[in-house]
Amino acid sequence: MSVGLIGIYGGTFNPIHVGHLRAAEEVAEALALSSVVFVPSATPPHKIENGDDAIAAAAERLAWVRLAIASNPRFAASAIEVERGGASYLVDTLRELRALHAPDELVFLVGSDAFAEMGAWRAPEDLFALAHYAVMLRPPQRSGTLATWLPNVVRGDFELAADQRSGRHRRAGTWLRLVEIAGFDVSASAVRERLRDGRSVRYLLPDAVREAVLASGAYGRSGG
Repeated sequence: MSVGLIGIYGGTFNPIHVGHLRAAEEVAEALALSSVVFVPSATPPHKIENGDDAIAAAAERLAWVRLAIASNPRFAASAIEVERGGASYLVDTLRELRALHAPDELVFLVGSDAFAEMGAWRAPEDLFALAHYAVMLRPPQRSGTLATWLPNVVRGDFELAADQRSGRHRRAGTWLRLVEIAGFDVSASAVRERLRDGRSVRYLLPDAVREAVLASGAYGRSGG
């Protein structure tokens, strides 16, 4: 039986935007992933909710992800964290998804900034043994290497290639790879700010997502 690679793209997706979608598409192409599964968090443990900058309800964010990916047969959405409820810890999600998708292997998609913070996440030693990691580099971050962002707590677990753009776990055999992707000047926080200010978010969100977000009123005023 051949073993495939399944991308896992976790996040708050508050809301999902074109930058998320393009990043997933480029990583899937670069690493020949059979699919990319978007996993919206229920309660992100590393984000503190600000009363002036709300996190939309988990069910809404999941629905928006499903709208965003509906036309791409390589993309899927998982409700695993939303249905579990409570704080969404990646180590728990990866354990469940490994069992669900075996014998296929998981590739977790993560931006370089978040990757650098993973040493403070729950059970980092287990995290890096449960999946491969595609560390996404967006402009202007073109000069860094894995050594730049690899958390100290797991640094000794990996043998990095000479160019430090890939590495392999000494015991688990999982790998790390830098993947350069196109830079989109869009972020979920900027989308929320525009909505609060009554400015347009057209072309920053897929049309179906934009309409659903505007109808929800999740972020206050809407700019269309």
